[in-house]
Amino acid sequence: MAKKTEERKHALLSASSAKKWLHCTPSARLEDALPDEQSPYAAEGSLAHSICELKLAKQFTDKNMSDRTYKSRLGKLMKDPLYDKEMDGFTDDYAEYITGIAYNFPSAPYVAVEKKVDYSLWAPEGFGTCDCILIHGNEMHVCDFKYGKGKPVSSYENPQLMLYALGAWNAFRMIYPIKRVTLHIIQPRIDNTSFWEVSVEELLRWGEETVKPQALKAFQGEGECIQGEWCDGCFCRLSATCRKRAEENLSLMADAENPPGTGAPLMKLPPQLGNDEVGALLKKAQFLKAWVNKLEAYAQGEILAGRDVPGWKLVEGRSNRVIQDMDAAYEALQQAGYPEAALYRMQPLPLGELEKMLNPEHRKVLDGYIVKPPGKPTLVPEDDKRPAISAASIAEGAFGGENAYKKGE
Repeated sequence: MAKKTEERKHALLSASSAKKWLHCTPSARLEDALPDEQSPYAAEGSLAHSICELKLAKQFTDKNMSDRTYKSRLGKLMKDPLYDKEMDGFTDDYAEYITGIAYNFPSAPYVAVEKKVDYSLWAPEGFGTCDCILIHGNEMHVCDFKYGKGKPVSSYENPQLMLYALGAWNAFRMIYPIKRVTLHIIQPRIDNTSFWEVSVEELLRWGEETVKPQALKAFQGEGECIQGEWCDGCFCRLSATCRKRAEENLSLMADAENPPGTGAPLMKLPPQLGNDEVGALLKKAQFLKAWVNKLEAYAQGEILAGRDVPGWKLVEGRSNRVIQDMDAAYEALQQAGYPEAALYRMQPLPLGELEKMLNPEHRKVLDGYIVKPPGKPTLVPEDDKRPAISAASIAEGAFGGENAYKKGE
């Protein structure tokens, strides 16, 4: 997202990369020395944020905005090459979510959209832009819109939102007696929303005890590089070429020959690894696949840029045949005597497109037919926040059952 990219350009300790510099403190300075290039996904997210901002401004912060002005501004955004129709629906979902929070208060709350907040009391020169802040009495809500459709983002102990909340509390504490803060993630493209409540007391304790010491080390470029989910989840620009990461991943070769805790080479042990050894090796290898993928992408990028990567070259991959001009080809086939119906296959619309086409009344008709089957079992470390599933629940989910989710329940 461009907004988050701008944050990185101007704030060394940006909120959006907080998970990274809180764990791997040297990363902020190391990345700062590299050129910052905006990805197409960031540009797409920036456009979606701009549409969100316009919709919330019309609803809350610019009551004098006429319908004509709103339509004109929205029209300009819709001319962007990255715009597509579904973006309008997903930004509507976000605006409706924020409206729902606002309408739950007994009276109109204070609403700030795209509010710059300063959290430099805890992280040197730290600031960022919060998507939406709502305050009513002693209650504050901090909301972040995610347009990505990759991994679901959770609000639980989310350091980006917690830093925004610290900055927002500091900005408004003299006006509002804020005691409770609710952090919200709205990620509509994958139907992921979550919220987490924290007291201001807990938030300030986290800022003093966790953020301050780590932020100081990060600002000074001190500490050790540490591999973790933040390497890829926070889009570290050193994720492919970090030497510490390479050393940790390559040490797996030694562990495979001499499994942790055995004290003996593999040939003196049974020919098959035990589950305790598998668990220990997987714990260390959990980031290996992502690192190798990043390493390959980096090498390919270097060669495409005209720089040599010794031992490697680019070749033409497998290609499939395609029709160069579909309309012209199908017209020629029809002229040759093939009926149009024989050349096309009618298929149902995907659920997301179907829901956007229906009016609210007809959506209720569809709701009775919508189920959400269990997701594919995914192996994760035991400290993952999601509850474990059993073999029995997997079997039950595969064949339905009374516990099958239905929309509206």
